[in-house]
Amino acid sequence: MGLKYIELIKSIILLLLVTLSIVFTFAIWTYTPSYETSDELPTVDISIAKRMSIDEIIKPYKVIFNFEEKLTGTLSPTDIDYIVNELKRWRISDLKLVDDHFDVGKLDTLMRKHNQFTLYFHGEVPLPIYNNVLAMEGLKMGVPEMSFDRLVVDWNPSGAPMNISFVSRANKVLYSAEIDDYHGFQRLILTWGKELGLYADVNADDSPFIGVSAEPVETIRNMYYQREINPSRFRDALFSDPNAVRRSQSGLNKEEFQDDHALMNIDTEKKMLKYVVPATESHELAIPSELLTNTIDFVNEHGGWTDEYRYMSMNPISRYVKFQLFLHGLPVYGDVTSTEMTEVWGNNRILSYSRPYYTLDLPFPEIDVEFLPSGVDIAEMLKQSDTIDFKAIEELTLGYFMQQDSERRLLIMEPAWFYLSKGNWIRVSPELLGGELIGLE
Repeated sequence: MGLKYIELIKSIILLLLVTLSIVFTFAIWTYTPSYETSDELPTVDISIAKRMSIDEIIKPYKVIFNFEEKLTGTLSPTDIDYIVNELKRWRISDLKLVDDHFDVGKLDTLMRKHNQFTLYFHGEVPLPIYNNVLAMEGLKMGVPEMSFDRLVVDWNPSGAPMNISFVSRANKVLYSAEIDDYHGFQRLILTWGKELGLYADVNADDSPFIGVSAEPVETIRNMYYQREINPSRFRDALFSDPNAVRRSQSGLNKEEFQDDHALMNIDTEKKMLKYVVPATESHELAIPSELLTNTIDFVNEHGGWTDEYRYMSMNPISRYVKFQLFLHGLPVYGDVTSTEMTEVWGNNRILSYSRPYYTLDLPFPEIDVEFLPSGVDIAEMLKQSDTIDFKAIEELTLGYFMQQDSERRLLIMEPAWFYLSKGNWIRVSPELLGGELIGLE
């Protein structure tokens, strides 16, 4: 009898154990822990400097008014901002293609026509992007994929509707649209334009039209302390996983940051970096508006506008875009280090990104005001030179030539005249009546 009860007890215990095991297993499978609500973890701020808008990056560098009695103009960024802000208020409509064989001769005729003013841009500006600045109305097919580098506004003294022309010198194309704001334009823009400095056409009997100041130009000679941005900040901003990046010394003034996908070379002497993602290379022709949008967005993503950089040029074939350092509305060039930010856009992302990692820190307390010769005098000097072909000059304007005082870590900004010839911006040397090659357009 005792053995019989023992076996029964064992069976009952075994059944209980199996039942408990099933209950515990089910509880584990169906258990959902209750966590206390907590704030999201803070994200790391990889913004190096600031972000910039389209109208801060794409700007005209010069405006010239052609009145019946005189030419006036300015390079002042404050004055140019004023006129662009007025243009933003206009109602622009009825955009249409006027001429797809608009050569330099036709452009010269347009530029020399009375009762018009011209805004000059360094590079070809895609109209779909600049539509964020000048809003077009009533375009059934949308804004066309065309570019311009001269924007010409002409008016009729009788008060008829005004026209705005978008001229592409590179593509020899002219688009035109109507503006319905003559009375406000006459009251604000024309009165203001007549008070600008006197200009002159220094190539009146030939091509191209070159309008420059007819009077000596007051400029500012600045000195800035050079501040270095730690390249590690660009590493953190550009690489997808900064912790996986390997750092090495590749020469006396060379460093490398590298992971399995990208490489960033650092030149510690010139304070330059180049970031490359080889696998993204693309040989497709870029759409200009998309190319410029993508490259601007890329820099904005990491707040890479460390100083005032403006759009300078692009090449949709090589998918290349260049931004130039500007100071007081004038481009800055130099031969000690680069003053350019360049990008090559690959397959849906950046392929190559080259730029300085220095920035202009506090200006030196001493500021020198200098008067440079008028553009008319400079043009006459160039015409008399035995080494310069004036007929090959396309444009003449002011800029800064940056020199470096390494002992005091100072960047010296020397105002100077520059001329554009065969795609090169060349510094005018009054002493030698020659020039110094300082950059490519």
